[in-house]
Amino acid sequence: MAIGVWISLFAYFALMIVIGLWAMRTSSATAEDYMLGGRALSPKVAALSAGASDMSGWLLLGLPGALYVTGLASAWIGIGLFVGAFINWVVVAPRLREQTVHYGNALTIPAFLANRFPTKALPLRTVSAIVIVLFFAVYTASGLVAGGKLFESAFAGIFNFGGMSDYAAGIVITLGVVLAYTVVGGFLAVSMTDFVQGCIMMLALVIMPAVVLFGEGGGGFAQASETLNSVDPTLLSWTEGLTVIGWLSAVTWGLGYFGQPHIIVRFMAIRTVGEVGTARNIGMSWMGISLIGAIALGVFGRAYAVRNGLDVADPETIFIVLSDLLFHPLITGFLYAALLAAVMSTISSQLLVSSASLTEDFYRLFLRKEATDKECVNVGRACVIAVGLVAAVIASDPNSQVLGLVSNAWAGFGAAFGPLIILALTWPRTNGAGALAGLIVGAATVMIWISLGWNGEFMGGPGVYEIIPGFIAAFIAIVVVTLATSDAGEYQHIER
Repeated sequence: MAIGVWISLFAYFALMIVIGLWAMRTSSATAEDYMLGGRALSPKVAALSAGASDMSGWLLLGLPGALYVTGLASAWIGIGLFVGAFINWVVVAPRLREQTVHYGNALTIPAFLANRFPTKALPLRTVSAIVIVLFFAVYTASGLVAGGKLFESAFAGIFNFGGMSDYAAGIVITLGVVLAYTVVGGFLAVSMTDFVQGCIMMLALVIMPAVVLFGEGGGGFAQASETLNSVDPTLLSWTEGLTVIGWLSAVTWGLGYFGQPHIIVRFMAIRTVGEVGTARNIGMSWMGISLIGAIALGVFGRAYAVRNGLDVADPETIFIVLSDLLFHPLITGFLYAALLAAVMSTISSQLLVSSASLTEDFYRLFLRKEATDKECVNVGRACVIAVGLVAAVIASDPNSQVLGLVSNAWAGFGAAFGPLIILALTWPRTNGAGALAGLIVGAATVMIWISLGWNGEFMGGPGVYEIIPGFIAAFIAIVVVTLATSDAGEYQHIER
């Protein structure tokens, strides 16, 4: 491995740790500082932090890999996500920022739900915290799988010592660096590193498709299209071979945004409600550029591989293969850093949200009601490490697929929390019984759907993405149970 690659990666790792140490100066005084950055994020940091923590390794591995195999039909995932993210910024962001302060200055989503629905506070807080920790263990594992694949593909044989494979070494190094800056710097460190990582990711997704198309061996749009048509004409079709169910399963990824705790917690941390619009514009611009780059990489990366006789054994590694082949080692190291940035930004956010729930919604709620802020910060740090280790165990299988793990966790959060967050913020009639019913029904529906294999095959036809039945069932459960019950005192006016 060229020394230039190591220089770039070392510089990236060092920068992340330095940011963590810098953030530690102001992020450890109180639980609010450690878990929510003191609600003082600027619009640009909040926007890119939300985007980077959302677009994990799947943006550079899973999504391009799906497009590499199926062509533009898989681009509907990106379109659904873009629309869902925009609605999330418009509907959820300003209301959540305002109402989490109004209802007891809640620091976590479970705490907000408990304060919003006091008659069911304890079960809501407990169940939602369990859902968060359970699905985030799987979600975090998907990021570690991406890190393992990078090291397995890019550094073959280098870490093969003492019985440790390159894949396992990738998991250890990725998790180690993330823990280093997350444990010491908390939410502020995570958000600041997300901002830097988001910039790196977007730049990589502009550079890579441009070089693949117009660099040596690329041939431009015309030759790339000709090559893809010769392989399979459907690769350049948005609809060819795509069933209605397949299309719905792709675009409904966007429903997941409303219930992703690691994303919507950024809304809670923006300095003021008035700055949400600015953050939205920055975030959606970043997301549009990044998604277009990922789609172009998957489709035109396939054309480049065919034209130049590349053997890509795992389509999800096309970004890694092309990074190593087309660029100077220093740039290759930068591109590897972009992939690690995508992975680490999401892992750190998920670890911190899980830690906050374990600390605020279990430790402080059941074990030490009188715990000081300093004690909670230390417990939070321990929980970050614990959840990270559990995720590493889940990720230990090198045959794990990034997109598959992400899709399961994304659906779980989207169905469990999505309808509940929307209705809690916009429908004052929603009560605690309905909220609890929706939370349980959404999570249970997703898990049952996955366990029955209906996301792979349903009634003799193609599978239905589990977020669809989960989201619908949860929404119906909240409305029906709310209308059938009455929780006096909960129907407070909510400012729209």
